[in-house]
Amino acid sequence: MAVVTDSTSSLRPCEAVEAQVAVIPLQVVIDDESRPESEVDPCEVATALRAGRRVSTSRPTPEVIGATYAQLAREGFDAIVSVHLSAAISGTCGAAQVAAAGAQLPVTVVDSRTVALGTGFAVLAGARAGAVGASAAEVADLVTRQAAASTTFFYVDSLEYLRRGGRIGTAAAMVGSALAVKPLLTVAEGRIQAYERVRTESKALARLAELGLAAWARAAGGSAEVDVAVHHLDNPAGAARLRERLQGRLTDAGEIVVAELSAVLGVHTGPGTLGVVVAPRLPR
Repeated sequence: MAVVTDSTSSLRPCEAVEAQVAVIPLQVVIDDESRPESEVDPCEVATALRAGRRVSTSRPTPEVIGATYAQLAREGFDAIVSVHLSAAISGTCGAAQVAAAGAQLPVTVVDSRTVALGTGFAVLAGARAGAVGASAAEVADLVTRQAAASTTFFYVDSLEYLRRGGRIGTAAAMVGSALAVKPLLTVAEGRIQAYERVRTESKALARLAELGLAAWARAAGGSAEVDVAVHHLDNPAGAARLRERLQGRLTDAGEIVVAELSAVLGVHTGPGTLGVVVAPRLPR
Protein backbone atom coordinates (compact mmCIF):
# COMPACT_ATOMS: atom_id res chain seq x y z
CA MET A 1 0.00 0.00 0.00
CA ALA A 2 1.42 3.40 -1.04
CA VAL A 3 0.72 6.89 0.28
CA VAL A 4 0.67 9.87 -2.09
CA THR A 5 0.31 13.57 -1.33
CA ASP A 6 0.92 16.89 -3.05
CA SER A 7 3.66 19.43 -2.47
CA THR A 8 1.49 21.84 -0.46
CA SER A 9 1.60 19.36 2.43
CA SER A 10 4.95 21.03 3.14
CA LEU A 11 6.85 17.83 3.90
CA ARG A 12 10.60 18.20 3.69
CA PRO A 13 12.04 16.02 0.89
CA CYS A 14 13.97 13.93 3.44
CA GLU A 15 10.76 13.32 5.43
CA ALA A 16 8.88 12.19 2.34
CA VAL A 17 11.69 9.85 1.30
CA GLU A 18 12.04 8.38 4.78
CA ALA A 19 8.28 7.82 5.07
CA GLN A 20 8.13 6.49 1.47
CA VAL A 21 5.50 9.06 0.52
CA ALA A 22 5.21 10.03 -3.16
CA VAL A 23 4.84 13.81 -3.57
CA ILE A 24 3.14 15.33 -6.63
CA PRO A 25 4.08 18.98 -7.24
CA LEU A 26 1.65 21.77 -7.95
CA GLN A 27 2.80 24.48 -10.35
CA VAL A 28 3.98 28.03 -9.65
CA VAL A 29 3.60 30.50 -12.52
CA ILE A 30 5.78 33.64 -12.47
CA ASP A 31 5.42 35.98 -15.47
CA ASP A 32 3.85 33.17 -17.52
CA GLU A 33 6.67 30.71 -16.76
CA SER A 34 5.26 27.60 -15.07
CA ARG A 35 7.49 25.42 -12.90
CA PRO A 36 6.89 22.56 -10.47
CA GLU A 37 6.65 23.81 -6.92
CA SER A 38 9.57 21.59 -5.96
CA GLU A 39 11.81 23.76 -8.19
CA VAL A 40 10.69 27.13 -6.78
CA ASP A 41 12.16 28.56 -3.59
CA PRO A 42 9.41 30.18 -1.48
CA CYS A 43 11.65 33.25 -1.08
CA GLU A 44 11.55 33.67 -4.86
CA VAL A 45 7.78 33.85 -4.65
CA ALA A 46 7.96 36.43 -1.86
CA THR A 47 10.39 38.56 -3.90
CA ALA A 48 8.21 38.33 -7.01
CA LEU A 49 5.09 39.32 -5.09
CA ARG A 50 6.81 42.32 -3.50
CA ALA A 51 8.00 43.41 -6.95
CA GLY A 52 4.46 43.29 -8.31
CA ARG A 53 5.19 40.56 -10.85
CA ARG A 54 2.44 38.26 -12.14
CA VAL A 55 2.39 35.23 -9.86
CA SER A 56 -0.20 32.46 -9.84
CA THR A 57 -0.54 28.73 -9.28
CA SER A 58 -2.11 25.71 -10.93
CA ARG A 59 -2.99 22.21 -9.83
CA PRO A 60 -1.41 19.09 -11.31
CA THR A 61 -3.38 17.59 -14.18
CA PRO A 62 -5.09 14.20 -13.87
CA GLU A 63 -2.50 12.91 -16.35
CA VAL A 64 0.41 13.95 -14.11
CA ILE A 65 -1.23 12.41 -11.06
CA GLY A 66 -2.12 9.30 -13.04
CA ALA A 67 1.52 8.89 -14.08
CA THR A 68 2.48 8.71 -10.39
CA TYR A 69 -0.22 6.12 -9.74
CA ALA A 70 0.99 4.08 -12.73
CA GLN A 71 4.60 4.20 -11.50
CA LEU A 72 3.53 2.93 -8.07
CA ALA A 73 1.60 0.11 -9.75
CA ARG A 74 4.74 -0.86 -11.67
CA GLU A 75 6.67 -0.88 -8.40
CA GLY A 76 4.34 -3.56 -7.10
CA PHE A 77 2.01 -1.68 -4.77
CA ASP A 78 -1.51 -3.09 -4.59
CA ALA A 79 -3.38 0.03 -3.38
CA ILE A 80 -2.88 3.78 -2.95
CA VAL A 81 -4.15 6.35 -0.46
CA SER A 82 -3.81 9.78 -2.08
CA VAL A 83 -4.12 12.70 0.36
CA HIS A 84 -4.47 16.30 -0.78
CA LEU A 85 -5.11 19.84 0.39
CA SER A 86 -8.68 20.93 0.92
CA ALA A 87 -10.90 20.58 -2.13
CA ALA A 88 -12.56 23.87 -1.14
CA ILE A 89 -9.23 25.62 -1.72
CA SER A 90 -7.76 23.77 -4.72
CA GLY A 91 -8.85 21.52 -7.56
CA THR A 92 -6.04 19.06 -6.81
CA CYS A 93 -8.33 16.63 -5.03
CA GLY A 94 -10.72 16.63 -7.98
CA ALA A 95 -7.87 15.96 -10.39
CA ALA A 96 -6.77 13.05 -8.19
CA GLN A 97 -10.28 11.59 -8.29
CA VAL A 98 -10.26 11.74 -12.10
CA ALA A 99 -6.86 10.03 -12.16
CA ALA A 100 -8.01 7.42 -9.64
CA ALA A 101 -10.89 6.40 -11.89
CA GLY A 102 -8.44 5.30 -14.57
CA ALA A 103 -5.75 3.83 -12.34
CA GLN A 104 -4.55 0.25 -12.64
CA LEU A 105 -4.95 -0.36 -8.89
CA PRO A 106 -7.44 0.81 -6.23
CA VAL A 107 -6.90 4.43 -5.21
CA THR A 108 -8.61 6.06 -2.23
CA VAL A 109 -8.54 9.85 -2.53
CA VAL A 110 -8.70 11.74 0.78
CA ASP A 111 -9.66 15.40 0.98
CA SER A 112 -7.71 16.53 4.05
CA ARG A 113 -9.92 19.64 4.37
CA THR A 114 -6.86 21.51 5.60
CA VAL A 115 -3.51 22.80 4.31
CA ALA A 116 0.25 22.79 4.86
CA LEU A 117 1.46 20.57 7.71
CA GLY A 118 -2.12 20.12 8.84
CA THR A 119 -2.17 17.83 5.80
CA GLY A 120 1.48 16.81 6.11
CA PHE A 121 1.25 15.52 9.68
CA ALA A 122 -1.80 13.45 8.70
CA VAL A 123 0.08 12.04 5.70
CA LEU A 124 2.99 10.99 7.89
CA ALA A 125 0.57 9.33 10.34
CA GLY A 126 -0.95 7.38 7.46
CA ALA A 127 2.46 6.35 6.17
CA ARG A 128 3.50 5.12 9.63
CA ALA A 129 0.30 3.06 9.89
CA GLY A 130 0.76 1.62 6.42
CA ALA A 131 4.34 0.62 7.21
CA VAL A 132 3.14 -1.64 10.03
CA GLY A 133 0.42 -3.34 8.04
CA ALA A 134 -2.65 -1.10 8.10
CA SER A 135 -4.97 -1.56 5.13
CA ALA A 136 -5.76 1.24 2.68
CA ALA A 137 -9.16 1.70 4.32
CA GLU A 138 -7.55 1.96 7.76
CA VAL A 139 -4.95 4.43 6.52
CA ALA A 140 -7.57 6.59 4.81
CA ASP A 141 -9.68 6.62 7.98
CA LEU A 142 -6.71 7.57 10.16
CA VAL A 143 -5.60 10.34 7.81
CA THR A 144 -9.12 11.77 7.68
CA ARG A 145 -9.47 11.77 11.47
CA GLN A 146 -5.99 13.12 12.08
CA ALA A 147 -6.43 15.99 9.63
CA ALA A 148 -9.80 16.84 11.18
CA ALA A 149 -8.21 16.91 14.64
CA SER A 150 -5.53 19.38 13.58
CA THR A 151 -5.78 23.11 14.28
CA THR A 152 -4.33 25.83 12.06
CA PHE A 153 -4.08 29.55 12.73
CA PHE A 154 -2.15 32.04 10.66
CA TYR A 155 -1.49 35.73 10.25
CA VAL A 156 -1.13 37.54 6.94
CA ASP A 157 0.31 40.98 6.46
CA SER A 158 -2.40 41.72 3.90
CA LEU A 159 -5.52 39.97 2.66
CA GLU A 160 -4.83 41.17 -0.88
CA TYR A 161 -3.14 37.94 -2.01
CA LEU A 162 -5.95 35.75 -0.67
CA ARG A 163 -8.48 38.09 -2.27
CA ARG A 164 -6.80 37.83 -5.67
CA GLY A 165 -6.97 34.05 -5.58
CA GLY A 166 -10.56 33.95 -4.34
CA ARG A 167 -9.58 31.92 -1.29
CA ILE A 168 -10.65 34.02 1.66
CA GLY A 169 -14.23 32.75 2.06
CA THR A 170 -15.88 34.52 4.99
CA ALA A 171 -12.74 36.60 5.47
CA ALA A 172 -13.94 38.73 2.56
CA ALA A 173 -15.81 40.92 5.03
CA MET A 174 -12.43 42.03 6.38
CA VAL A 175 -10.98 43.23 3.09
CA GLY A 176 -12.22 46.79 3.45
CA SER A 177 -10.31 47.30 6.68
CA ALA A 178 -7.32 45.08 5.88
CA LEU A 179 -4.93 48.01 5.67
CA ALA A 180 -5.71 49.02 9.25
CA VAL A 181 -5.48 45.60 10.88
CA LYS A 182 -3.44 42.43 10.93
CA PRO A 183 -5.86 39.60 10.13
CA LEU A 184 -5.72 36.29 11.96
CA LEU A 185 -7.30 33.44 10.03
CA THR A 186 -8.01 29.77 10.54
CA VAL A 187 -8.94 26.75 8.45
CA ALA A 188 -12.41 25.51 9.29
CA GLU A 189 -14.75 23.23 7.32
CA GLY A 190 -12.09 23.06 4.64
CA ARG A 191 -12.02 26.82 4.03
CA ILE A 192 -9.89 29.76 5.05
CA GLN A 193 -11.98 31.82 7.44
CA ALA A 194 -11.57 35.00 9.42
CA TYR A 195 -10.84 34.51 13.09
CA GLU A 196 -9.72 37.76 14.72
CA ARG A 197 -8.17 41.13 13.97
CA VAL A 198 -5.25 42.69 15.78
CA ARG A 199 -3.54 46.02 15.27
CA THR A 200 0.14 45.17 15.00
CA GLU A 201 2.43 42.36 13.91
CA SER A 202 3.77 41.95 17.44
CA LYS A 203 0.24 41.51 18.77
CA ALA A 204 -0.50 39.03 15.99
CA LEU A 205 2.54 36.99 16.97
CA ALA A 206 1.57 37.05 20.64
CA ARG A 207 -1.98 36.00 19.80
CA LEU A 208 -0.78 33.18 17.54
CA ALA A 209 1.29 31.89 20.45
CA GLU A 210 -1.75 32.02 22.76
CA LEU A 211 -3.92 30.21 20.23
CA GLY A 212 -1.23 27.59 19.61
CA LEU A 213 -0.79 26.95 23.33
CA ALA A 214 -4.54 26.58 23.83
CA ALA A 215 -4.78 24.18 20.88
CA TRP A 216 -1.87 22.15 22.28
CA ALA A 217 -3.54 21.93 25.70
CA ARG A 218 -6.73 20.61 24.09
CA ALA A 219 -4.83 18.15 21.93
CA ALA A 220 -2.58 16.92 24.75
CA GLY A 221 -5.66 16.10 26.81
CA GLY A 222 -6.55 13.33 24.38
CA SER A 223 -3.24 12.23 22.90
CA ALA A 224 0.13 11.20 24.28
CA GLU A 225 1.92 12.86 21.35
CA VAL A 226 1.17 16.17 19.65
CA ASP A 227 2.91 17.56 16.57
CA VAL A 228 3.44 21.33 16.44
CA ALA A 229 4.72 23.38 13.51
CA VAL A 230 5.44 27.04 12.88
CA HIS A 231 5.03 28.13 9.26
CA HIS A 232 6.23 31.30 7.61
CA LEU A 233 6.85 32.88 4.23
CA ASP A 234 10.11 34.84 4.08
CA ASN A 235 9.73 35.71 7.77
CA PRO A 236 12.36 33.62 9.57
CA ALA A 237 12.77 36.15 12.39
CA GLY A 238 9.05 36.12 13.15
CA ALA A 239 8.99 32.32 12.97
CA ALA A 240 11.91 32.10 15.41
CA ARG A 241 10.15 34.41 17.87
CA LEU A 242 6.91 32.44 17.61
CA ARG A 243 8.72 29.14 18.08
CA GLU A 244 10.56 30.54 21.11
CA ARG A 245 7.29 31.65 22.71
CA LEU A 246 5.75 28.23 22.15
CA GLN A 247 8.78 26.17 23.16
CA GLY A 248 9.19 28.18 26.35
CA ARG A 249 5.70 27.19 27.48
CA LEU A 250 5.45 23.69 26.02
CA THR A 251 7.95 22.06 28.33
CA ASP A 252 6.46 18.60 27.78
CA ALA A 253 6.30 18.94 24.00
CA GLY A 254 8.80 17.56 21.54
CA GLU A 255 10.64 19.57 18.92
CA ILE A 256 8.58 22.28 17.27
CA VAL A 257 9.01 22.10 13.50
CA VAL A 258 9.77 25.39 11.73
CA ALA A 259 8.89 25.11 8.05
CA GLU A 260 8.62 27.72 5.35
CA LEU A 261 5.27 27.59 3.60
CA SER A 262 5.29 25.85 0.27
CA ALA A 263 5.73 28.21 -2.67
CA VAL A 264 2.17 27.59 -3.87
CA LEU A 265 0.61 28.44 -0.52
CA GLY A 266 2.91 31.45 -0.25
CA VAL A 267 1.53 32.84 -3.51
CA HIS A 268 -1.89 33.07 -1.85
CA THR A 269 -0.90 34.24 1.63
CA GLY A 270 1.87 36.68 0.75
CA PRO A 271 5.22 37.66 2.27
CA GLY A 272 5.46 37.86 6.04
CA THR A 273 2.90 35.15 6.74
CA LEU A 274 3.19 33.38 10.09
CA GLY A 275 1.20 30.35 11.19
CA VAL A 276 0.96 27.58 13.74
CA VAL A 277 -0.31 24.02 13.23
CA VAL A 278 -1.16 21.70 16.13
CA ALA A 279 -1.98 18.05 15.42
CA PRO A 280 -2.54 15.29 17.98
CA ARG A 281 -1.36 11.83 16.93
CA LEU A 282 -4.42 9.59 16.96
CA PRO A 283 -4.57 5.82 17.40
CA ARG A 284 -5.50 3.60 14.46
